[in-house]
Amino acid sequence: MQDFFTWLGTTLGDIIRFVVDLLIHFFQNLGDAARGFLQGLSASLGIAPSLVSLLVLLLGLWLLYLALRALLRRRLVATLIWALLGITVLSWLIN
Repeated sequence: MQDFFTWLGTTLGDIIRFVVDLLIHFFQNLGDAARGFLQGLSASLGIAPSLVSLLVLLLGLWLLYLALRALLRRRLVATLIWALLGITVLSWLIN
């Protein structure tokens, strides 16, 4: 009877170890993929791969999104304002 529980404990430990190792490798690869994506994005745009520059990039894209929404609602003045602000922020970043 003791051999059965030894085998059961060993098997359960091996399964838990396998799941933990699988999760560790998954999250390491996920982090490496995100890091590679951000470095490729910043290299293609010619910006520094820092958190501030990526936040400014998101801000510029959000402003352009607001311009598109205003255009779809036929608000021409708001479209021009949001587009001008978005292009200005993105030109500061990429320049």
